Amino acid sequence: QVHLVESGGGVVQPGESLRLSCAASGFTDFTFSSYAMNWYRQAPGREREFVAAITRAGDNTIYAGSVKGRFTISRDNDKNMTYLQMSSLKLGDTGVYYCDAVRDSRRSWGQGTQVTVSS
Repeated sequence: QVHLVESGGGVVQPGESLRLSCAASGFTDFTFSSYAMNWYRQAPGREREFVAAITRAGDNTIYAGSVKGRFTISRDNDKNMTYLQMSSLKLGDTGVYYCDAVRDSRRSWGQGTQVTVSS
């Protein structure tokens, strides 16, 4: 299993920006570049929802409609890192954000990092 650790969460006001990081380690059979990476989030009392995804080489991305145009997912395969740059944050963006590594239907999850947008 790939070990993932999210960081960068915090409390911000609406309209501000925040960058989340996800560090990957513990590879056994494959390298970080063999995994597509995703970001999910879960608000209190809500189901976990998809936020963004990025391909292995970082040449293609997908975003949920609620964050498209405001969030940017990226990765640095040399550092085994995935990032989620969040801009123009809204109250509805509040939740625990998780990164996810997937390869051939196998998935690994991080512990999550809390993002709170409050006025």
